[in-house]
Amino acid sequence: MDYRRIARITGWLWIVTFVMAIPARFVFYGPVLEDGKNYVLGDGKDAMTLIALGALFEMILIVANIGTAVVPYSIHKRVSEPGAMGFVTARVMESVFIAVGILCMLAISTLRQDAPSGLDSALGQGLEAVYEWSFRLGPGFVVGIGNGLIMGWLMYKSELMPRRLAMVGLIGGPLLILAAVLVMFDVIEGGGAVQGLLTLPEAFWELSIGIYLIVKGYRTSSPYLAGPESSTVATA
Repeated sequence: MDYRRIARITGWLWIVTFVMAIPARFVFYGPVLEDGKNYVLGDGKDAMTLIALGALFEMILIVANIGTAVVPYSIHKRVSEPGAMGFVTARVMESVFIAVGILCMLAISTLRQDAPSGLDSALGQGLEAVYEWSFRLGPGFVVGIGNGLIMGWLMYKSELMPRRLAMVGLIGGPLLILAAVLVMFDVIEGGGAVQGLLTLPEAFWELSIGIYLIVKGYRTSSPYLAGPESSTVATA
């Protein structure tokens, strides 16, 4: 098994998730998120093209998301097969929420292009609200469980990455989950400063995974790279 190649591919997939996710939400979907209530009643194909680009970026994001769990699965399962499967499942569930958001944005784009007579702006506002909640529950909640807690625990236990770095994930995951719950109960503002601060450790952890795996690869000192026969104790 070429551990270095697996690490490099996985690292680049983590980087792709950043490259695809940030522009989609903050650039391409910008016109809708700024005025979702009245957006469907507007005209012009420029903004519709931006939505299509955002949807394309997020479809690539879904592929990269799942790839970050599937590509290293053969290594992760040596540490814990339930943990490895849990990470794959979490990535798939996150991608489902992202897909719901894509459908909302494309629906808004279609309504803007072929709006029936008597269309109310509340429909656009409703679709935007579904998109926002799909973002808060997917990248905002499930990520804390999968990327933060499960991935952090796998790396901490296996020492495939430095334990101090893995601790960032174990801290950032719960903070991300806490932020999502506080937004859900309207304790803090969604997308506000408090949520942003609580999100930073998790964002740093995910970016660190990509950079570390590309530059360093998995640590060869980890007993889980020695071979299946030396890793049987780790399957529990």
